Amino acid sequence: MTVSRRDFLRGGAAGLAAAALPFPAPAGDERIGRIGLQLYTMRKELVREFDGVLGWVASVGYREVEFAGYFGRSPKQVRESLEEAGLQAPSAHADLPGDTAAWPAFFDAAATIGHRYVVVAWLPPEQRRTLDDWKRTAARFNRAGEVAARSGVRFAYHNHDFDFKPIGGTIPYDLLLAETDPKLVRLELDLYWIIAAGHDPLAYFAKYPKRFPLVHVKDRAADGTMVDVGRGTIDWRRILSRRRQAGIEHFFVEHDEPPDPFVTARQGAEYLKKLRV
Repeated sequence: MTVSRRDFLRGGAAGLAAAALPFPAPAGDERIGRIGLQLYTMRKELVREFDGVLGWVASVGYREVEFAGYFGRSPKQVRESLEEAGLQAPSAHADLPGDTAAWPAFFDAAATIGHRYVVVAWLPPEQRRTLDDWKRTAARFNRAGEVAARSGVRFAYHNHDFDFKPIGGTIPYDLLLAETDPKLVRLELDLYWIIAAGHDPLAYFAKYPKRFPLVHVKDRAADGTMVDVGRGTIDWRRILSRRRQAGIEHFFVEHDEPPDPFVTARQGAEYLKKLRV
């Protein structure tokens, strides 16, 4: 079935009405600048209407997006779609090619789109069983950072909760931070997953200042489930007021399995636009 852009955008109308309901944001001193959306939230919609989704994302107040796949489009086509929508994509999630000889072209493609960061978002279980596995990963990430720099982009890693599960008394995420060169490897801190793992982001901001230029902003209900930003228990003012210490440059709203991605995206934009930190 072919869906027109008009029909597609109408499809989210019911959800948008609910998302437009006011939700109080804490009072503070400053507002966050440019707000971003991790497009994994909208992945099913992007398959159906790529340009229409990007245009809608811009229309509700986002100025940045982070990709998690390009849906068959070339780097040039992706860049053109971003320009048409008036968006920038400072980062993208992507798997490093297994062959290191392919890395230069891989990072060159990211630069063509306009990315400043390329982020590895996941480590398969076989690469994280032992501390030696994590040390090998750190060495690989350092090498990736060197190659990325030659293309004018930066390399980063995105965490889940497994990064904080101790192995022999050592937290793998801490080992990764210690073994990687801050000039070569940046961290995208997923604030939902670090809190789900029982750790305080502020402790990491204090111990590793300026190492977290990117964050994922997604909320957590009292029962641990993922909910739309501003609908959960995470104290966003407390965390994001320390953004300068952390070095945060980009804030990406996300929900892994949103019941209605239009509601999720709009709710996140509205909440962060009101939030004062």
